[in-house]
Amino acid sequence: MQAEQNELITRIGPGTACGALMRHYWQPAALLDEFDPRWDLRMAERPVKTVRLLGQDLVLFRDQAGRWGLIDRDCPHRGADLAFGRHEGDGLRCPFHGWKFAVDGTCLETPAEPYGSTLCQRVRQRSYPVREQAGVLFAWLGPEDGTPPELPAFDAFRAPASHSFAFKGLWRCNWLQAFEVGIDPSHASYLHRFLQDESTDHAYGRQFRGASVGQVQGQRWPMTKVLREFARPEIRHEALADGLTRLTTLRPIDDALTHVRVTNAAFPYTFVIPLSETITITQMHVPVDDVSTYWYSFFTSFGEPLDKEEMRRQRLACVSLPDYVPLRGRHDQWGYDPAEQRTRTYLGMGEHDINVHDQWAVESMGAIQDRTREHLGTSDKVIMANRRMLLKAIETVQAGGTPPLVLTGEQAAAMTGPDTIDCIAPAQGWEAFWATQARAKRDGAAWLNPQTEAAT
Repeated sequence: MQAEQNELITRIGPGTACGALMRHYWQPAALLDEFDPRWDLRMAERPVKTVRLLGQDLVLFRDQAGRWGLIDRDCPHRGADLAFGRHEGDGLRCPFHGWKFAVDGTCLETPAEPYGSTLCQRVRQRSYPVREQAGVLFAWLGPEDGTPPELPAFDAFRAPASHSFAFKGLWRCNWLQAFEVGIDPSHASYLHRFLQDESTDHAYGRQFRGASVGQVQGQRWPMTKVLREFARPEIRHEALADGLTRLTTLRPIDDALTHVRVTNAAFPYTFVIPLSETITITQMHVPVDDVSTYWYSFFTSFGEPLDKEEMRRQRLACVSLPDYVPLRGRHDQWGYDPAEQRTRTYLGMGEHDINVHDQWAVESMGAIQDRTREHLGTSDKVIMANRRMLLKAIETVQAGGTPPLVLTGEQAAAMTGPDTIDCIAPAQGWEAFWATQARAKRDGAAWLNPQTEAAT
């Protein structure tokens, strides 16, 4: 890749070509949990948070009526920092001269002005649409006169609160390398290789520790065994829609059986993968700025309600609040242990939180990966295809067109799923086998099928 192309696809601030593309989409801005006093005591008194998103500095707050506001951080009067504003129920007041702003950016008061002044009526702080979905607050940073698109009707955005859970974490790197690790099917056999298996009884909420659907000679194999022993996968990708790609990874076991892993990539930075037989992860990689990224994971259950307290406990143990910064990082070599690397894991950076594995991979590349130094192979076919799509989408926006997955209400309602699975299937007829298993998973979900709930 040429240096100019690498700059084009990684820079997302205001006025950049890729930034203009990104501003067509809803961006996760915060977890609802971030406004829960259990995790941040300050929220009980003052529900206000700073947000940096696509290189812009913003303030997110909730008023006494429960409405959300996202506004530019610099006061339109003299540029003071509204992150220190006085939360007064109906709005946020700048302590510098008392100017007050509602959640929609309306200027409510300019108290230092003479009586009768109409300045307040002529001032407005830039505000951005906010919507609450699946435990996350989404923001749209498009033009003021623009119309936000609809989110696709993915399972992650449709599941009830009982069957969904959201979490996030910060990586010190550019958004694109963060996303590319998730659409790379072959890396799991190496980066996430465990040298021993363990009982799947304690696999809840842990990636790759559970068993695949299906059996080999009457045995249910854990994913760790499959990834470790069959490390040269065949990778296929096909477009389900413009911007939505199904990735199928085949790991032949013997003449009769193959392992099938089906995942999905949704433009510009979302992937959908299986966590277990009944739980799916939808993960978005949101540019904070050019050199840092928040990943947002949406866990969706098609079986029992999620144990959200347990899932939260597992993950909070690995980050510091209130900003969800990983405890591991470059400062401590991501917890690298050469003894562990010899005896327990391929990487040597822990067995319980594989996010650290991905974090090392993408942060160790540098803040912005230099793609001019890469040597890509056949196993990188999905990475190459995604970059071509990204370059084409930037060209489309520059020409005044609409990029992939910017959806109308009708289009969004029709974009459901997408299905994922890890399964051991017949080598002949694996396509029908995995589709049948995925359909059975969906048919068994009470929140998708009211008749299922009525029968239980």
